[in-house]
Amino acid sequence: MNSSLPQFATDRTIPEAWQTELELAGKYACQGPRYTSYPTAPQFTEDFPLQDYLDWQARDLSSATAPLSLYLHIPFCHDICYYCACNKTVTRKQEAGTEYLRRLMQEIELQSTLVGNRRPITQMHWGGGTPTFLDDAQITELMHAIASQFNLLDKGYREYSIEIDPRTVVSSSIALLKGVGFNRISLGIQDFDPIVQEAINRIQPFTEVAALVDRIRAHDFRSLSFDLIYGLPYQNRDSMADTLKKVIALHPDRIACYNYAHLPERFPSQRAIDRLTLPSPEEKLVLHQQIATTLMEAGYRHIGMDHYVLPQDELAVAQTEGRLQRNFQGYSLHLADDLLGLGVSAISHIGDYYLQNARDLPDYYRALDDGGLPLARGCRANQDDRLRRHIIMTLITNLELDISECNQQFGIDFRRQFAPQLEQLGEMAADGLLQIEDGRISITARGRPFLRNICMPFDAYLGRNAGNGVRFSATV
Repeated sequence: MNSSLPQFATDRTIPEAWQTELELAGKYACQGPRYTSYPTAPQFTEDFPLQDYLDWQARDLSSATAPLSLYLHIPFCHDICYYCACNKTVTRKQEAGTEYLRRLMQEIELQSTLVGNRRPITQMHWGGGTPTFLDDAQITELMHAIASQFNLLDKGYREYSIEIDPRTVVSSSIALLKGVGFNRISLGIQDFDPIVQEAINRIQPFTEVAALVDRIRAHDFRSLSFDLIYGLPYQNRDSMADTLKKVIALHPDRIACYNYAHLPERFPSQRAIDRLTLPSPEEKLVLHQQIATTLMEAGYRHIGMDHYVLPQDELAVAQTEGRLQRNFQGYSLHLADDLLGLGVSAISHIGDYYLQNARDLPDYYRALDDGGLPLARGCRANQDDRLRRHIIMTLITNLELDISECNQQFGIDFRRQFAPQLEQLGEMAADGLLQIEDGRISITARGRPFLRNICMPFDAYLGRNAGNGVRFSATV
């Protein structure tokens, strides 16, 4: 540990206006799913009914022209970010991208035959790793391969987004990304403090990011998103205030603020982070409240959990109109019911089926080289799963649940079937996180950071996972 690095801010005074929220955060702090799916990923198994899925795809014609979302996973990074828990491969060998693209294009062709090539692709997202690990020629080649096998849209409403690394992307690539069809950009910022950046091995000066943002704005992308992380080494209130000031000055349309989970036993790169340099659990709660307060005072709307958007952003409008959805890409507009994941470790949600590709490159390559799909795990949602998924996803996106509508849609007596859950929610209602009245469960503004906690009573699998080693991230 470098003794020249400053310690945490010595002023431990907590603003009086934050006291209630911090007490609630302390009360409800626990580990829980992020609910990008239900059932959640721990329920995926290697003995999932793959043949049933293939048979269903062969006979199902109802979705032949229905909209479809695509997710493509590009696992490569030039350098390791110590905090990272994503599925990635660190290499500087560009030929690794060439080898990967050859297999990915095989998968694209196989999946277009299975899922259908006439379905309009209303949403597409490239994530990683670092998608811009690929050079301009590789990005162009991959987009052409997708266009040859799927029905990409060049007019009308669509969301085509890509995550880029401010440290490695070159200026010419911004124009290329717009030219091949992307209209949304996501930047991994994490923190602007140089000391924090050094500690996590992610050096990206503010001036360079600001210049990149200017280039993105000049090419008229539909929106720009930032990712931030709190709980990183050497973060304190002063450094966070400075980071937030710089973020707000750049005025991104969307901001996601993630809680860093230090799990070095699961993610070896995190062993490079000295646990003693991390903010205490209490200080993390303060940082979380500082972020929320600062962003909302700057005019951002808290749509739920750790996501903030400008009031005119389409996600804010969609939430008001009941058109918001949550899936493996996070919050997005509900433009398609099905999501097809392509690439190593990618997850699909097609009909009642959740399917995940092989999580290791050798296994992914081997399956495709043998002429098959690289599917390794999955599950099929049953009637009870569909009901609970509806409840959880409706609460987490619309911030309210119409009990009568739920009764009608699923043929149940909600209050009788979920009496224990309503009793659990009663304490949360007493704490001001939600209201249960007029046949509705409604999330209050105070309750938005606690959406995962509010949804967890409806998760039938949480109790079953106790003692089996399943670890989730902290809810707040």
